[in-house]
Amino acid sequence: MPSSSLPTHALWLGLVVMLDVAQATPFYAPPAPQADTPDWSGEAELGFTRLTGNTDSQTLLAKGRLTWLSGDLVHSLSGQARQVTRDGETSSERYRLALRERHDIEGPHYLFGFARWDKDRFGGYDYQLAAIAGYGRRLLDAAPHRLALEAGPGYRHDSVGAGADRRLGVLYAALDYRGSLAENATVTQELSLEQTDANLTARTLSALSAHLNDHLALRISHEIEHNSRPPADAAALTDHTTGVSLLYDW
Repeated sequence: MPSSSLPTHALWLGLVVMLDVAQATPFYAPPAPQADTPDWSGEAELGFTRLTGNTDSQTLLAKGRLTWLSGDLVHSLSGQARQVTRDGETSSERYRLALRERHDIEGPHYLFGFARWDKDRFGGYDYQLAAIAGYGRRLLDAAPHRLALEAGPGYRHDSVGAGADRRLGVLYAALDYRGSLAENATVTQELSLEQTDANLTARTLSALSAHLNDHLALRISHEIEHNSRPPADAAALTDHTTGVSLLYDW
C-alpha cells in the first residue's frame, strides 16, 4: 500500500495533577479560608498532544499553582507554559508567572493584590510586567454556586524592544464564577479586563469538569485572550486555546 494511503496516526496524552480547587487561569478569586482549610495546597497540570502522518505537530502545556495561608492572608503562586510546533516550526510559545495575595475583611469583602510576568513570543512583546491591587466582593458564596467580582488600579510595563517600552496605568476588573450542574459536574467561568491608554486586554476561560471519582475528573476548557491594539509584530489580535484534560486532586 502506498505511504500516501496510510491513515494518519495520532497519539494524545494528557495528565493533570491538582493540589487545590483552581487552576492557573487568567483570573482566580480564592475562597476565604475555613477552619478545615489546609495550610498548604496547590495544583500542577501537564498535557501533551502529538499528531504524526500527513501532519506533524505537537502541543505541550504545563500549569501549576501553590497556595498557602499565613494568618488572614492567602498567598498564591502560579505559573504556565505553552508551546505548539507544526512541521518543525514553533507557532505558539508562552510563559506566565504570577504571585497573588488576598486579605479577607468583614463579611464578603476582601482586598487583593498580584504581580504578573508574561512572555508571549508571538504576542509582539518581549515581556510584560504588571502589578495590580484592589477590592473584591463575594456575591455568592454558598454551594452549589460561588461568584466573586473585583476591581482596582495598577501598573504595567510593556517591553517591546528597540527602545519602545511603555509604562502604563491600568484599570482592572474581573469576575470568577464556579457552580455545579449536577452531582458530578461543575462549570467554571472567569473573565478579566485590563484597560490602559494603549489598549484593552480581555481574558476569559470557560470550563466544564466531569468528576469520575473523588480525585479524578475530565475537563474540557476554552480560553480566549484578546488585545485590542497589540504591537505590530503580533501574529493576531485574539488567541484561542481549547483543551481536554484529565484532572487529579488530593
